[in-house]
Amino acid sequence: QVQLVESGGGLVQPGGSLSLSCAASGSIFSIVSMGWYRQAPGKERELVATINSGGSTNYGDSVKGRFTISRGDTKNTVYLQMNSLKPEDTAVYYCNGRVYYSTTRWGEYWGQGTQVTVSS
Repeated sequence: QVQLVESGGGLVQPGGSLSLSCAASGSIFSIVSMGWYRQAPGKERELVATINSGGSTNYGDSVKGRFTISRGDTKNTVYLQMNSLKPEDTAVYYCNGRVYYSTTRWGEYWGQGTQVTVSS
């Protein structure tokens, strides 16, 4: 099994910054990609940012230029730096990982979610 453990999140004022981190552990053969999705009340879950094994990144349109995704040296950890936060960024943020747990089998995993609230 693979576990994704998130940390960070909390309450921040509009215009402020916040960072999230997610560490993958367990039966990991290799990581295809890791990233972040978010879900606000009454809305569907949406892409925030992903980074693949080659280091290529992909961002949702609403966060481009404000958020930055990166990975740690071990590549089992992913970070999300969020700047210029807006009230509409308020949501539960979920870490996502697509992981090979053997040479031929892979699965998609989710963290438990962490709340980010942007409010004055």
